[in-house]
Amino acid sequence: MNLHKLILTKNACYKAGKTITPKGIMVHSTGASNPWLKRYVGPDDGLLGKNQYNNHWNQDKPGGKQVCVHAFIGKLEDGTIATYQTLPWNHRGWHCSSGWKGSGNDTHISFEICEDNLTDKSYFHKVFNEAVDLCVYLCNLYGLNENSIICHSEGYKLGIASNHADVMHWFPRHGETMDSFRNAVKERLQAEEEREGKKYYRVQVGAYSIKANADAQLDKVKKLGFRDAVIRYD
Repeated sequence: MNLHKLILTKNACYKAGKTITPKGIMVHSTGASNPWLKRYVGPDDGLLGKNQYNNHWNQDKPGGKQVCVHAFIGKLEDGTIATYQTLPWNHRGWHCSSGWKGSGNDTHISFEICEDNLTDKSYFHKVFNEAVDLCVYLCNLYGLNENSIICHSEGYKLGIASNHADVMHWFPRHGETMDSFRNAVKERLQAEEEREGKKYYRVQVGAYSIKANADAQLDKVKKLGFRDAVIRYD
């Protein structure tokens, strides 16, 4: 997972200051053909790129709407895939429509996957895997499991979210469902549990201020056989 943090402190949701005890995770997708994180996350931190329209969500009511989620997954300016945390994980988000009784806003951590035109298999599988990694991370953080994960359309069926189709208008186009997504999370959680029975020493091989240098080092390490090597951004 390529996790970064840029909290949307100017959004009215953040300023409301309400917190929750997370009981689940809700997967959303943006419903617009724009895979670039800078559309929703800003201002530019040197990785996102400049949003020339300044219509990102780091403003009081973006587009006049009361909306905010905990994270976005999409493309950085250089085309690589990343996750941006945009609210504290235990902050009450605005992603299910506030008028719903028993709203998922009160129980679920939410994130949006930036959609493209829904036909690019390479992009889809990259963001799908990034979303699985994010869910594994959050499950470990809050003692959740794969059964704690739903998408927006499932939330509607459960009566805790507004009537949106995401993500089931997109996943099946590439042979995936929410069940296969949950299974992928389950498999990675189980793999982590198996590794916990062994003792590991983790080794940092470098620290770089330029991301291209970090990417080059990661590629070199993976070619040496260290397939689990990752970049962590601080």
